Amino acid sequence: MKYRQGLKRKKAGERGGTNYNRVRDVTGASRPFTDAVVTAPRIDSGELRIYSLDNLTSQSAGRDKGEGAASWFGVELDGRVHKPSLSVRWKTNADGMARLKAAGRLEATASRLGYVRYLDDFPAVQITNRWDDVGASFMADKVYVVQTSQTVVQRCILLSTDPGDLVLDPTCGSGTTAYVAEQWGRRWITIDTSRVALALARARIMGTRYPYYLLADSPEGQNKEGEVSRRPPSSQPTHGDIRHGFICERVPHITLKSIANNAEIDVIWEKFQQALEPLRQSLNKALKQKWEEWQIPREAQDNWPQETKSLHAKWWEQRIARQKEIDASIAAKADYEYLYDKPYDDKSKVRVAGPFTVESLSPHRVIGVDENDELIDSKPKEETRDFVQIILESLRTAGVQQAHKEDKIVFSALTPWPGSMVCAEGRYVHSESRATDTSGLRAPEGANGSAATRRAAIFIGPEFGTVSRPDLVEAAREAADGGFDVLIACAFNFDAHSSEFHKLGRMPVLKARMNADLHMAEDLKNTGKGNLFVIFGEPDIDLLGPEDGKYRVKIKGVNVFHPATGEVRSDGPEGIACWFLDTDYNEESFFVRHAYFLGANDPYKSLKTTLKAEVDEEAWATLHSDVSRPFERPASGRIAVKVINHLGDEVMKVFRVG
Repeated sequence: MKYRQGLKRKKAGERGGTNYNRVRDVTGASRPFTDAVVTAPRIDSGELRIYSLDNLTSQSAGRDKGEGAASWFGVELDGRVHKPSLSVRWKTNADGMARLKAAGRLEATASRLGYVRYLDDFPAVQITNRWDDVGASFMADKVYVVQTSQTVVQRCILLSTDPGDLVLDPTCGSGTTAYVAEQWGRRWITIDTSRVALALARARIMGTRYPYYLLADSPEGQNKEGEVSRRPPSSQPTHGDIRHGFICERVPHITLKSIANNAEIDVIWEKFQQALEPLRQSLNKALKQKWEEWQIPREAQDNWPQETKSLHAKWWEQRIARQKEIDASIAAKADYEYLYDKPYDDKSKVRVAGPFTVESLSPHRVIGVDENDELIDSKPKEETRDFVQIILESLRTAGVQQAHKEDKIVFSALTPWPGSMVCAEGRYVHSESRATDTSGLRAPEGANGSAATRRAAIFIGPEFGTVSRPDLVEAAREAADGGFDVLIACAFNFDAHSSEFHKLGRMPVLKARMNADLHMAEDLKNTGKGNLFVIFGEPDIDLLGPEDGKYRVKIKGVNVFHPATGEVRSDGPEGIACWFLDTDYNEESFFVRHAYFLGANDPYKSLKTTLKAEVDEEAWATLHSDVSRPFERPASGRIAVKVINHLGDEVMKVFRVG
């Protein structure tokens, strides 16, 4: 387990600040705390500092007793000598007490000598388990009925995780946890049974601008750390690893011990005494006084000669400068507490969500056992439904959609087929089947002049798994033997090699990707006829080059199957929303090395609207293109092209180079 202590600003009069009831100015003059005196501008400028008079003694006397003990001695302040009672001792030794005195951290009352503890010595208070400052009940920007306040989730995440950690929220709702985790550089997984909730969360995450926090493992972060800590920046090589964390704001944690051990105070004191002591002696001589430092008045009297007034002003100028330099040394030598909720950000950069995926899985089914640990079959046998049966029922209702609505395949009949790979026969009549095809020939007609009915062999892939090329080859052979016009292979996933397989002899092979919602079709009772089965064809490209040893890819469109003619023709690039290029495909995973955005609409305008920011048009022009940037010949000899249409469907194809 891990825990990162949360802090919030300490305020006088509130929790952690109830004892801070006095104020001091830069000259050391103090007075009681009143709202009339302590205004925000005077506090923010440093003119006044709020403080409390803390205990300077301790019950722990150590081994030494009596007046000879190292922590039992007299302390002279403002002409009086203060000693602790015999039952207690000072919290520091004589050297430490001298530094507290030099730093102006001692103050005497009629009854005791106390330690001056400023509110800004540690201007934060630890967050406890009473969260009365996060505003969980009222939110004006709710998009979901049970939406949780972002500040509540943010506090949970910041208290218990570091950047790069994984956050799990099994009750997604509007996606507040994922939204906050994305903002703070945490990886996340979120789950919900409602597709409405997931759609809201996806839109919320993708349409948000996030601040760009400075990474500790970056040159910019190293420079900022050096600036904040007042040390030379690190020269270690950087890799942009978010797990090293962010550069965060910090607050000093000044303690009595840190001041008492700060030997630099002695050096500063001696340096300023060389200027202050001659000025004090000259001032006493001019006024015929024997003032000690603590007796010199703050304001000069009107009847003093001008030369004396000048001496007085110079003395106070040096006196105030000494105090400021000592305070700066105390702050620099103090320990720090990090504010994990206040990382420094780069205002010149806009960050959007990183890549994520939305997947649909079948819900777990709870299996009960009786008192003998025997399984209880809670579901009657007659209610058990086969996965293939569920898919065929959805296929009969929804049909098979392609990039163009007019090319949708709607089945007039769908009946079982007794094959080893082909499980059903589908019959369809396309609405355009009597139109003239591109070759000028008319589509075949029935004997009575009506549109011809075509037969499709249906192959259903596994419920949890991937369809491979050998599966498609075997199914295509079986479809050819059965005299079918086309093979429609329905699957959740196809492997990379199967993406290159689109025809066996005269038999067209259509790969219909099944919507992930079909995993939950039995439980969610899908009533719509949405895009449950989509054929998106294959990328149609030209490989240009080599030119100067480099290649380019031009995407001409997507190969689309036309049900009316049974032909496969290339569609134009206007049907493509975006396409990606892996210029060195390793046959294991697709790595996006190039990304391009097309489409008939103006995606540049949409991007500006979504991000609420200006986008460099010259940079955008390199992304809004149907021709890729040049790339070297891949070491693997293969490239992969992935295309996504405006419905969000995607397809990938592998090509050999050279």
